[in-house]
Amino acid sequence: MESLIAAVREQDEAARFLVWPGDFDLDRGDHAGEGHLASGAALESFAGDGAGGTYFFCGEGGEERPILHADSEGGAALAAVGLPELLRLLLVAPWWRDCRTFTEEESRELAAEYLEDMPDLEARRDRAAAALGLDLPDQAEVLARLREVAVGVGESFVLAFPPEDQAYAPLVKN
Repeated sequence: MESLIAAVREQDEAARFLVWPGDFDLDRGDHAGEGHLASGAALESFAGDGAGGTYFFCGEGGEERPILHADSEGGAALAAVGLPELLRLLLVAPWWRDCRTFTEEESRELAAEYLEDMPDLEARRDRAAAALGLDLPDQAEVLARLREVAVGVGESFVLAFPPEDQAYAPLVKN
């Protein structure tokens, strides 16, 4: 199976959608901070967002590793387990960082704002998903999985920074 990172780099339309509205850019993988996982597991930055946030692979392995998102304000949360799951999240709900309650109603309101500015968002999303060979779940599934990952699995992935190993604030709360 081809690397999804390579596929994103090769598929211009998918890469453009992920950069905006997905706010996910493979050319922004350098995190400015000196953060590390409190568990001592490996942390590898590989992408960033326009506001200075960073996406990290956690632990050892390839694109199937858990992915932590750290924002530039000192917050962090596990966003997905594996790159396919993260890309589905970014394609279905690129507004996920503003979706604090994980409800369909909140997501619909955010989607309406995006669609007002970008009426062809769904068509562009579908073309990007097809180019990457990804089937897309609906918003409810994506939000339920994000909540499960961020508040369940994510408790094992605490991002800390020197000098006192102070933990980043969780972006998502129970």
